[in-house]
Amino acid sequence: MNILVADDEKEIADLIEIYLKNENFTIYKYYSSKTILDDLKRLEIDLAILDVMMADIDGFELCKKIRENYNFPIIFVTAKVEDIDKIGGLTIGADDYITKPFQPLELVARVKAQLRRYKKYNQEENNENMIDFRGIVMNNSTYECFLNEEKLNLTPIEFSILWYLLKNRGKVIKTEDLFMEVWKEKYFEKDNNTIMVHIRHLREKMKDTKNPKYIKTIWGVGYKFEA
Repeated sequence: MNILVADDEKEIADLIEIYLKNENFTIYKYYSSKTILDDLKRLEIDLAILDVMMADIDGFELCKKIRENYNFPIIFVTAKVEDIDKIGGLTIGADDYITKPFQPLELVARVKAQLRRYKKYNQEENNENMIDFRGIVMNNSTYECFLNEEKLNLTPIEFSILWYLLKNRGKVIKTEDLFMEVWKEKYFEKDNNTIMVHIRHLREKMKDTKNPKYIKTIWGVGYKFEA
């Protein structure tokens, strides 16, 4: 994959290049933003890393111009830790930001995360077999589930429970409706314990057992995935 790196601090641009090349990315490196827009017409870029404070065209302006024609992920690099412009940067089309000084391995991780979303999931956001929400990515064709880029080893029942709750996020799902949807059998009161056990195992695998932030229990009614 091709990564564009633009930073007028040569040492930082070179450092980013070294670490990304170690991950087998192809790097197009710029110390100035002057020719980037023209070069994009011939380059097949998968992701861009832009320094905010460049001398000629700053990262924000460059991002806006890129967004006129391209939708690949953009990560800002900024030296201002408390810069409110970081928020502004995300509203004009950037996907993430990282502040200087940064750990190169953290940047590599963020690059991979953005590329995974862009290439594997975002292009299929309208696919009925895909869900990408709050760090959870599910593929109903392959029965794969990721939470914050880490694969969860779910049983088919656990996968079906999470899938149904996610598809109906924000809604309270009655216990009997959840059972009949997942198990395809008539619900009896004893089946409530079966569901509780599977929900507990699901929360354990999601590391969300104390004050769960994903699957909420609605006592006496059922469950809800928080929207």
